[in-house]
Amino acid sequence: MLSLVMGIIGLSLIPAGICAAIYGEYKALVDCILFALLYCTAGFAVFSKTKLTRRHVSARDGYLVVASCWIFACFLGAAVFFFSGQDLTFVQSVFESTAGFTTTGASLLDEGRTAKSMLFFKALAHWIGGMGILVLVVSILPKLGIGGQSIAMAETPTPKIEKVTDRISDTTRILYIMYISFTAIEFVLLLLSRKMEVFDALVNTLSTISTGGFMTHDLGIRYYESVYVETVITVFSFLVTVNFNLYYFLINRRTRELTQNTELRVFMCVIASTSVLIALNLKLSGIYDNIGTALRHSLTQVVSFATTSGFSFAEFTSWPSLSKMLLFLLMMVGGCASSTAGGMKMIRAIVVFKLIFRGFVKRIHPRSVVSIKFGDTSVDSRIISQIATFVITYLFIMLLGTAVLSVKCPSLEVSLCTVVSLLSNTGLPLTSSYPISSTVFGPGLHLFMSLIMIVGRLEIFTILMLFMPAFWNPSRQKG
Repeated sequence: MLSLVMGIIGLSLIPAGICAAIYGEYKALVDCILFALLYCTAGFAVFSKTKLTRRHVSARDGYLVVASCWIFACFLGAAVFFFSGQDLTFVQSVFESTAGFTTTGASLLDEGRTAKSMLFFKALAHWIGGMGILVLVVSILPKLGIGGQSIAMAETPTPKIEKVTDRISDTTRILYIMYISFTAIEFVLLLLSRKMEVFDALVNTLSTISTGGFMTHDLGIRYYESVYVETVITVFSFLVTVNFNLYYFLINRRTRELTQNTELRVFMCVIASTSVLIALNLKLSGIYDNIGTALRHSLTQVVSFATTSGFSFAEFTSWPSLSKMLLFLLMMVGGCASSTAGGMKMIRAIVVFKLIFRGFVKRIHPRSVVSIKFGDTSVDSRIISQIATFVITYLFIMLLGTAVLSVKCPSLEVSLCTVVSLLSNTGLPLTSSYPISSTVFGPGLHLFMSLIMIVGRLEIFTILMLFMPAFWNPSRQKG
């Protein structure tokens, strides 16, 4: 599995090499060719010589495969950034590569001085990691006689993976077809704006569809000064944050699953209500004189944070505290399950609020039996327990990460916002002081921040499992 991931990353360097050739970046072109040859040759050679001793992949195998492959991919990408002459230390290169594959918009690169081919490779890393490195691999596993359900469950960011077809490999192929279709459509629409050249349109498309939010200009989307561009990126950021299974139902005319999906309806209501609240706050605070302008900027920035895409549409760091607090909460919660978004996921937030409500009802009526439902279906108690455990663990890691960053960072606000930004894979800090690229964070903290990004991308437990002694104890019951 590691060798197959190496081969896939090697293939991804070919488009980056083509980009280097087009823009005359000969040093980067040589590096891309060498790394592509090395990764493809070594990866596929080892893969072809590997003998499978057993075909079944247990749950424990799935967690180990996913964690190992993601960490390995980040180091492979780090080697590319380190040897490509981008003035990054190896630890900084690990951070940059991890931010790429985990679709975290944070970057240590100087966009004005960095080779366009490396910027493109970063955006392509976003796109590969958006749907999941191993979701792509899972789609071809049945040809090798390997079951991919355990691997998909360990990687897919959702409380419970849903199969829209009988076989998980068919499901992943359908998801990738949708993923590629969204990419192609947005790319064409951005080109039609005439505000972007092909390179910018492609990088912004790859960053949008993956909810990576990587930008080629310091001003972000404001650089283009186009309402049309803002609209396209905002719409597609929202579309890829919706549960991808719902699109399958829509294509098959099963509209009831779409219109009655509780998570989607709550997600849309949260975006709408928060946008209005922030717009009013901006208007009353005198940030914008026109309510229409305030609503436009609030909506685009709310979608950016709620989808964890992390695009900068406005100078939000100077907004009032209420507006920034609402954006902070949206960043924590994130988007819908089975999408490219990060964060805790809206479905978990809904369950937590239902648990709180049930707690009040039980206090008033101790003997009552109150089940938690989504529509007409009661949620299994085991899933509720898993979600509650996840949320508590998420908050614990958030506080622990804040404490670690506070060792070097003198501002508690900056430490907290940075950790949540990395853990939710948003990568967009809410403060103007001490940005993520600041030198206040030394090599040790940048390595720790890389771990936080992977933990957030793999839904916490996939990484934390590796630190549990029971995980490595073969005498335990097989799972």
